[in-house]
Amino acid sequence: MPYLTKLILFLFCLVVLVDSRKPRRKRGTGHLEMPKPSHLSKKNLDVTKMRKEEGRPLLRVEDHDFAMRPAFGGPAIPVGVDVQVESLDSISEVDMDFTMTLYLRHYWKDERLSFPSTSNKSMTFDGRLVKKIWVPDVFFVHSKRSFTHDTTTENIMLRVFPDGHVLYSMRITVTAMCNMDFSHFPLDSQTCSLELESYAYTDEDLMLYWKNGDESLKTDEKISLSQFLIQKFHTTSRLAFYSSTGWYNRLYINFTLRRHIFFFLLQTYFPATLMVMLSWVSFWIDRRAVPARVSLGITTVLTMSTIITGVNASMPRVSYIKAVDIYLWVSFVFVFLSVLEYAAVNYLTTVQERKERKLREKFPCECGMLPSRTMMLDGSYSESEANSLAGYTRSHILTEEERQDKIVVHLALSNESSSARKKGLLKGQMGLRIFQNTHAIDKYSRLIFPASYIFFNLIYWSVFS
Repeated sequence: MPYLTKLILFLFCLVVLVDSRKPRRKRGTGHLEMPKPSHLSKKNLDVTKMRKEEGRPLLRVEDHDFAMRPAFGGPAIPVGVDVQVESLDSISEVDMDFTMTLYLRHYWKDERLSFPSTSNKSMTFDGRLVKKIWVPDVFFVHSKRSFTHDTTTENIMLRVFPDGHVLYSMRITVTAMCNMDFSHFPLDSQTCSLELESYAYTDEDLMLYWKNGDESLKTDEKISLSQFLIQKFHTTSRLAFYSSTGWYNRLYINFTLRRHIFFFLLQTYFPATLMVMLSWVSFWIDRRAVPARVSLGITTVLTMSTIITGVNASMPRVSYIKAVDIYLWVSFVFVFLSVLEYAAVNYLTTVQERKERKLREKFPCECGMLPSRTMMLDGSYSESEANSLAGYTRSHILTEEERQDKIVVHLALSNESSSARKKGLLKGQMGLRIFQNTHAIDKYSRLIFPASYIFFNLIYWSVFS
């Protein structure tokens, strides 16, 4: 009996187990419902033998050695370049350089980066992939400083096409040298260039070229500079030779700048011209007003020196003469000559007064002659001297014999002065009369100085403008 009971229980358990492994139909549906595996069946599964399917990357970067250029050992790989200039930030005359922000793009084909695609669409990456593949080693010749923008991330873009064509773009700010000629400053125009070249690969390994010719260079329409007018941008290319390494392809971004003159007219030319005109005011001031004329001359000279110093402080120390130097130094000479003109006037006035004083001391006026008689006998006497003679009273009149002696003296002086004048006119010495009459020096200076300065300005602006 116990054996029969055990046999019945075993058969019941077996039936229950078989029935639980059969698929069942869901109620109300025609689908079969698989039974859930029990904890007994889970123990029999070998998890280590199950393989997880992983997606294979489209770009097989790890399968190739990107330390070598594409088609290594074959012909030179062509690398097209185009540039979009975003801004010209500054032009420095002192440092002789310029700062430019631009988008630099390279185009080449690398079959190692090709991938299968049914839609023929490209894939775009950021700067992280650039460090794993080969890219052209283009650098800026004669650059002083340059950097790639990294806000908020590195401004680098890499676009790969299914056939292996690559577009590599970056945003760069570069400060490069520009050899400037200031011989016509500030009426000058400057031509600067930004040069691109491969650092390691010669023309046998890498051929740089402008991708679309002159259309490869684009500029922003909003580019403007405070002191310059951008006349034109254009591209050129040629080979550069280095004695140690060989020939390299070099690309040029050339642009011509013309300087705005209005700023320098207000800051330099107008003040210098006004100082020269101010120095002419002394020609209309009385020659006996020594403090007024001397202070005016010294003020204009010092002001011109300040203008010259201020202009040279903002310019490089070049060894040749600039156009602005010619104008300022000629203006300085005019101002300085106006000071010397008054020095000559004052000196000749002093000399003339000394001679007249000695003449009065040699021939004291004690004749007691009437004013009309004195003026009639000697016309060379001045009005002040005649008035002084007129001040004598009847008590000072001499006898007839003494009066005759004095008349002879006055007649002799009159004859000497008249003969000297006639002699000077015959010899054509008109300049002597000018120096004897100090009023004439100022009179002629009022005409000669402005006429000479206007003539200089006509020549200056016709040559340099």
